[in-house]
Amino acid sequence: MAQIKTLIINKPIINFLTPFIVLLGVSVFAPFFHFQPISGPLVNACLFIGATLLDVQAGIMLGLLPSLIALSVGTLPAPLAPMIPFIMVSNALLVLTFSWVQNNIKHISFGFKFAIGVLTASVLKYLFLFSSSYIVIHLIAQKPIAQKAAQMMSWPQLITAVCGGALAYGVLKLCAKKLLFSTQKNVH
Repeated sequence: MAQIKTLIINKPIINFLTPFIVLLGVSVFAPFFHFQPISGPLVNACLFIGATLLDVQAGIMLGLLPSLIALSVGTLPAPLAPMIPFIMVSNALLVLTFSWVQNNIKHISFGFKFAIGVLTASVLKYLFLFSSSYIVIHLIAQKPIAQKAAQMMSWPQLITAVCGGALAYGVLKLCAKKLLFSTQKNVH
């Protein structure tokens, strides 16, 4: 007689996997826009949302794939492939810094703490990427590409991280409002 195995998926696993898969999908799809002012904020928003709704490990995992996808679809030029490990580390630094601020600063509103976390994490990500790119661009033989790399890894990284934080805050507030509304609607 054939045995039937049943996989029991509990609610906490579903509550974790659902937003993780959605955020992973957005962060993997974002580089297909081929436009850093759109793809950068989308990926950074996913990192901030992942760190807020899920945990640090999930946020870090979300930051690993977008760089590889960006390289494969041409958003990140092939000569910048040596920057990928640095971009991955900068995404992890963003998540770790943001999470540290969220967990260690007490007695202020969610919005203010979120803003402090976004600004601190964005500046540290920018400083790390800018410093790393300064080293890596000297290894690039083609000077026009080296100049483009230096430009891509400088102030646009700070802007896209801050914009991603603002987008994440808006999404989180909207989701909280919708959740509150649907909960109140079901109660009455």
